[in-house]
Amino acid sequence: MPDLAPTADLTAVRPYGDLLDDGLLQLSFTLPVPHSLAARRAALELAERMGLTRAEVTHAQELVKGYTHFVVLACCPHAIDFTALRDDGFDEGFLSQEEVERQVRERIGRTVVVVGASTGSDTHSVGIDAMLNLKGFQGHSGLEAYEGFETHNLGSQVPNGALVAKAIEVGADAILVSQTVTGQDAHIRNLTELVEIVEAEGLRGKVILACGGTRVTSELAKELGYDAGFSRGTYPEHLATFLVRELAARCSSAS
Repeated sequence: MPDLAPTADLTAVRPYGDLLDDGLLQLSFTLPVPHSLAARRAALELAERMGLTRAEVTHAQELVKGYTHFVVLACCPHAIDFTALRDDGFDEGFLSQEEVERQVRERIGRTVVVVGASTGSDTHSVGIDAMLNLKGFQGHSGLEAYEGFETHNLGSQVPNGALVAKAIEVGADAILVSQTVTGQDAHIRNLTELVEIVEAEGLRGKVILACGGTRVTSELAKELGYDAGFSRGTYPEHLATFLVRELAARCSSAS
């Protein structure tokens, strides 16, 4: 069957609703205002101030007294040059598990030691478990399944100091930290503290430092002093690819 989808201009990508390049998108948000006609007007004005056009409230519902949830349909006038993003290192290509194992053997020549945890008050271990544990996530095995990796998953609510101490104990090549609790930017404060401890121990140039979480981006991670950040859509092979490439590059420069 032929592909009947219209061809998009990747240098000027806009949201797709009913027709290609129509700019239609849907927003979902809550305002701390009573459910009323004035509340609907507030939602529309907010959309307009975002630069959206043809906004309309398609759903408005009182959550509790004084709070209204909205769904707004609107048109986005802006476009993104997708080709600039695609060509800027985002699609470097990730290795399969077999390819990662071969890279470890041929370019590193020893087992890669990794320690990880959800630190601070974060009780959620699903992210670090998905990356490190054998069962992994959605059929993607964690680094524990790789012959070339030695993993130490300390779990959740681990003090940053304890994570760094474990890294020193086992001679870790990489320290991984997962942050799910992000209210009032708690993840930023906790991630910053970990970097400060690593630097105080004189380890910053000796270990790879990576973080992950729902609100973690590569840009944020690097701004905070990490080598990389991973967010939604990350699987263990993505992390493994980064680790072996980064460690192999460091080994090459040191030799």
